[in-house]
Amino acid sequence: MEQKIKFAVVGCGRIGKRHATLIQHHPECELVALCDILPFEEMDLDLPDIPYFSSLDKMLSSSLEMDVISICTPNGYHAEQAMLSIDSDKHVVIEKPMGLNKRECEAVIFKGLNASKHIFIVMQNRYSPPSEWLKEMVHNNRLGQIRMVQINCYWNRDDHYYAQSPWKGTLALDGGVLFTQFSHFIDIMYWIFGDIENIKARFQNFNHQENTEFEDSGIVHFDFVKGGMGCIQYSTSVWGKNMESSMLVIGEKGSVKIGGQYMDQVEYCHIENYEMPELALTNPPNDYGPYKGSAANHIHIYNNVVDVLKGRKSITTNALEGMKVTEIIERIYQLKDKG
Repeated sequence: MEQKIKFAVVGCGRIGKRHATLIQHHPECELVALCDILPFEEMDLDLPDIPYFSSLDKMLSSSLEMDVISICTPNGYHAEQAMLSIDSDKHVVIEKPMGLNKRECEAVIFKGLNASKHIFIVMQNRYSPPSEWLKEMVHNNRLGQIRMVQINCYWNRDDHYYAQSPWKGTLALDGGVLFTQFSHFIDIMYWIFGDIENIKARFQNFNHQENTEFEDSGIVHFDFVKGGMGCIQYSTSVWGKNMESSMLVIGEKGSVKIGGQYMDQVEYCHIENYEMPELALTNPPNDYGPYKGSAANHIHIYNNVVDVLKGRKSITTNALEGMKVTEIIERIYQLKDKG
């Protein structure tokens, strides 16, 4: 039998548990270790036979054989822990965001290149059928010249959400809602339409003055380097539940809107000499109990990790793209300091 790829998961919170479960059930993967600063007894993990470590250093210095480290810790630790893992001769899977600034993302890329280690960034919304379809439409010039792109992300994150973990809401470890909640949609924008310039923005904190060190809402305007203009309107101050994640595209030869709560359906398609095909169903959102997140497409990430490490395919969400998403968010947030 062909040898399985050995994974260790760092960070055993909600998303870390999801990674661990996917690894355990993947026919070509093996979960060999778990790591979290909290004791095993507090983590509600149904994995009693998996070695459990209280620090990344202890896990990396153990005698266990590991091929890939999956980093599912708070945002502010991602880059540092990726570099430690690469220094220990491991490939890395990094939950979004790759880092909280371009400088630390570059440092991760530099280490990976020098050590010949792969860096996989978790941007699983790319695998949603509407996103894949729109990427193909733009790539094949079906819409002609892109004139306008509008992204709306209107979600709910209440006091209970921020009370769950002390890192949430902090600049040092959370970074802001564009990193934690909405980086997936900035990734889709960059993946399909490319880089942006001439950024202007307004920010406001409507509901989270007591539990975040950053704003909960913003309106961002910009131009695309390739032509056309765009905007992102976002908020986590929506009452009660998540409302919408959508992308509206106006092109020379037609218009499209991908919408729904999680950008999971094509709501409008009117394009010259084109008939809309029936797309595959989108996976449901990640369900965390009191709140929901983006599409549950992490299985596609692990399929790609296995395919890459076994020489069958190339990386679908690479480190350079992960860095660009961080850099775009960093450039947007820098406008706060300019008043």
